[in-house]
Amino acid sequence: MKAGGVLWILLQLLLWPQPGTAASSPPVMDSVIQALEELEQKVLVTEASSTASAWILSARSSSPHNSLHQHLLRKAPSHNTMETDLHSLSPELQALISEVAQHDIQDGQEYGVVLAPDGSAVAVEPLLVGLEAGLQAHSAANSPLECLAMPCDASDTLTNTGAVWPGLMDASTSASFTDGGATLPNGKAKTPTTVDRLLAVTLGRDLGLTFLNSSQARSPPGLGTEGCWNQLSAGRVFTLLDPKASRLTVAFLNGALDGALLGDHLSRASKPRPRLSCLLKEYYGAGVAGDPKFRSNFRRQNVAALTSVPTLAQQVWEALVLLQRLEPGHPQLQNKSQEELAQGATFATKEFTETFLGCPAILPRCRWGAAPYRGNPTPLRLPLGFLYVHHTYVPAPPCTTFQRCAANMRSMQRFHQNERHWNDIGYSFVVGSDGYVYEGRGWHWVGAHTRGHNSRGFGVAFVGNYTGSLPSDTALNTVRDVLPSCAIRAGHLQPDYKLLGHRQLVRSDCPGDALFNLLRTWPHFVEAEN
Repeated sequence: MKAGGVLWILLQLLLWPQPGTAASSPPVMDSVIQALEELEQKVLVTEASSTASAWILSARSSSPHNSLHQHLLRKAPSHNTMETDLHSLSPELQALISEVAQHDIQDGQEYGVVLAPDGSAVAVEPLLVGLEAGLQAHSAANSPLECLAMPCDASDTLTNTGAVWPGLMDASTSASFTDGGATLPNGKAKTPTTVDRLLAVTLGRDLGLTFLNSSQARSPPGLGTEGCWNQLSAGRVFTLLDPKASRLTVAFLNGALDGALLGDHLSRASKPRPRLSCLLKEYYGAGVAGDPKFRSNFRRQNVAALTSVPTLAQQVWEALVLLQRLEPGHPQLQNKSQEELAQGATFATKEFTETFLGCPAILPRCRWGAAPYRGNPTPLRLPLGFLYVHHTYVPAPPCTTFQRCAANMRSMQRFHQNERHWNDIGYSFVVGSDGYVYEGRGWHWVGAHTRGHNSRGFGVAFVGNYTGSLPSDTALNTVRDVLPSCAIRAGHLQPDYKLLGHRQLVRSDCPGDALFNLLRTWPHFVEAEN
C-alpha cells in the first residue's frame, strides 16, 4: 500500500458539503484513522509519484482559500496510476470524510474538527495537507515564485542555499533562494523567489493573513480559542468559547502543527513509507516509533524547539509574497509593499510563538467533563501577586494519559463539591504528566486552594503524591517557567509574583517533601512562616 495513493483517494472523496452535514461516524481522530485503514485495506495502489491534495484542490478551485495550495501542491496523478472502485468504500466512510475535512468557522461554531485521543481538538484539513506536502517531498517538486511567470519542471534539482526551518525543513521541502540574499525586508531587501511548501500549506498563509487584519499593538481577537463539544466523548457540534474567534483557533493550530511535524517525518522516511493509519495511531498514541516525546501531547514543544522567530517570520513573509502574486486582487494584500508584508509576518510570528507555542496547552473544563459550578463564582482582581503550588496527594499516582487525568479531575471535583461542600474543584489549574494543564477555576474566579489566601493567588496542583518523588520534567517546567510567563504576558499575574508551597500558609504537608525542597530552588520562591 502506497501512502500517497491512499491520501489521494481520501481527499478525492471531499465534496465540500455545507458545514453541519451529519456524519455516520462521530468526529473523532480514531474514526479518521479507521477511514485511512479501510482505504489501505481495500484500495490497490500502483507505484506512482502521485500527489493527493492537487486533485481535490483543483476540484474546489472556486474557493478563494486554495490558490496557494494549488500552486504548491499542484502535480496531479494520472488516472492510469491507480486501480480502485470508489463505490466499494462504505457510505459511513465517505460521510465522515466529507464532514471533517473542510475547516470553517460560522456563527461561533467550528467545523472540520475532531477529538484526538489525547483530549485535544484537531482540524483535519491542515493535518491532511501537511501529510501530502511531506509525501510530495520525495519528488523534490519546485515551488519558486518565478514559476508564476514560466513553467517549472517538478523534477528540478534544488540546492539548499536559502533559509529553512531549522531541523524541520530541508532541501526536499523548501526550494532555495536563487538570488542568495533573501532576508526579511528592511527597506533594501530582495523579493523572495521561493517559498517553503510544507510550512506555507499548513500554517504560513493563515498566520500571515490573520495578523494583517489586526493592530500591531496586540494579537487579533480570538487567537488560540478553545471550544466545547455538545457531548463529552462523541459530540458532533463544536462551539467556540469565544464567538469572535479568528481562524487561528487552537484546533486549527493543532492540525497545522501536526501536519508540519508528520509531513516532515514523511519527507525524511525511507521507502517503503509508513502507512498513514499506522503513523497517526502512533502519533496520537504512545509516540511515533515508540518515542513518547514524538506524539500529539507535545506538539507545541516539538515545533518550538525546531524554529526561531526570525526564520519562521521569513517563511510567513514568503507565503504572503507568493499569495500576493497568485491573487493580486486579494483584499488584504492589495497595494501592500514588501516591507508591510514583512512587518506583518514579523509581528504575527512573534505573537504566535509567545502566545501559543510558548504557552502550555490548557484543556478547558468542558473537555474533562466538569460539573457545573454551584452558586455564583467570585471574580478575581487581576493581576494577582502569588502562585501557590500543591500536589493532589490523592490521586497519588501521576496521570499519564488524558483519560486518566480527566477521570482524576472529575473525581477531585466530586470530592470537593460533595464531601467538602465547596462550590467547585478548589484548584485554579491542575497539571498532569500527560503534557497538559487542566482548567479548574481558571484565571478569573476565586478558588478554594489555600485558606485565607484564595483571592491573592492562583493555586496550581500537580496530580500525584510527591512526598518522596518528583513530577515529570515537563510538568515541572510548566509550573516553573511556562505557565507563569504566559500569565504575566496575559495580565493575569504580576511580573514580580511570589511563589510559595501550600505548607507555608496552611498546616499541611502539601506539596510533599520532595517537591517542596525543589520549589525552594526556583525563581520567585519566597520563605514565609506558617
